[in-house]
Amino acid sequence: MDLKEHIDLEKLPSHVAVIMDGNGRWAQRKGKERVFGHEQGVKAVREISEAAAELGISYLTLYAFSTENWGRPRDEVSALMKLLVQTIGEETKTLMKNNIRLQAIGNLADLDDRCLEELKEAIQTTSGNDRMTLILALSYSSRWEIVEAARSLARKALHHQLDPQHIDDNLFALHLTTSPYPDPELLIRTSGEYRLSNFLLWQIAYAELYFTPKLWPDFTRNDLYEAVIDFQKRERRFGKITSYSDGPDYVS
Repeated sequence: MDLKEHIDLEKLPSHVAVIMDGNGRWAQRKGKERVFGHEQGVKAVREISEAAAELGISYLTLYAFSTENWGRPRDEVSALMKLLVQTIGEETKTLMKNNIRLQAIGNLADLDDRCLEELKEAIQTTSGNDRMTLILALSYSSRWEIVEAARSLARKALHHQLDPQHIDDNLFALHLTTSPYPDPELLIRTSGEYRLSNFLLWQIAYAELYFTPKLWPDFTRNDLYEAVIDFQKRERRFGKITSYSDGPDYVS
């Protein structure tokens, strides 16, 4: 069955975010080092990015490296940074071929110098692409982002550049690293875990959540299609009552 044929292209989520979980476990189940799982996970990134662009999804955000990941064994972190540099360099051609613009969010200053240089170069090279925006969350955590936004607002208030009474959710959102992009409408997490892991906590307030037992290296375009089809079956109320007159008045 061609799952793609069951997708309503008029009702696509404009922004999909993905917690790419399970690389290490995938490798361990095969008797390999964890970094082997990360290497295989790159193939899933390529396939899902291309599939999302082909569907017509405008924004795809991938949780690639969290601030908590710095606490992993030094050898694994080093291998991940090397893999990231290699991947960015090799995949820039693919991004150009598919007309995909690359962006990044997170505390990028913490990245290895070579990695940051490769990232900036790829962002610049792909800046003119407009089919889809691929956003990598690197050295990112939602709590870090929210604290940074609060600090920025506090500095402006301290220097009388801002009246604290004027701070609302819209102004706060403008101080987040994701301010140039719309909030995700669909959040996907792989590996069978049911948690958000400090990812886009502000932005996914009304996102639809989709969890799958698939480990990230095994996640294919058909799995993406299934998530989108599931999204399209849901009624999105944004805190309002159901549109069906005989339905229950749910809070969420």
